[in-house]
Amino acid sequence: MMQYQLAAALLGYLLGSIPFGLVLTRLGGLGDIRSIGSGNIGATNVLRTGRKDLAVLTLLLDGGKGTAAALIGAKYGPEIMVIAAFAAFLGHLFPVWLKFRGGKGVATYIGVLLGAAWPVGIFACLAWLATAAISRYSSLSALIAALLSPLFAWYYAGPQVAGLAAAMAVLVYIRHHQNIARLLKGEEPKIGRKKSDGAETAPPQ
Repeated sequence: MMQYQLAAALLGYLLGSIPFGLVLTRLGGLGDIRSIGSGNIGATNVLRTGRKDLAVLTLLLDGGKGTAAALIGAKYGPEIMVIAAFAAFLGHLFPVWLKFRGGKGVATYIGVLLGAAWPVGIFACLAWLATAAISRYSSLSALIAALLSPLFAWYYAGPQVAGLAAAMAVLVYIRHHQNIARLLKGEEPKIGRKKSDGAETAPPQ
């Protein structure tokens, strides 16, 4: 069993560590996305290049790799699913190819939940959208979705998926610590508005 767990962790991590934002922007002739805006490799920063198509594709692929890891792992049982899915999430946050400097994980978080228990993933999407519609803060929307999703997962899918959602939520909060500080200071830019560097906020990374 240990060898299956190690294989799930390794393959999940490698899948999650594919830096789609960086790959797509380079293929699109935009250079290194890490030298633009926040320096993040997620869809939010890709949008700052002005290429909405690449931003949407990054969003889908970053979410898709989380979904794929969960679905593939589920074929070998719930425990393997959790290991593979969480490893994919870690791979996105800390990709070895980029010196462990990855994205903030929101798209992959939702993608993992869609693969682990799709109603929980849908709930996370709806929580993000509802908060964004009310507050116009992308980061706050991600934080609220990450806070509520483990509770819904516990009710709907049980402790394993809830534990997975909670573990990922902790890392989402850690990765958003700067956003949290700006929210508390009232300095976080709203969706559609530009930061001082001319960068716009956007959907989850």
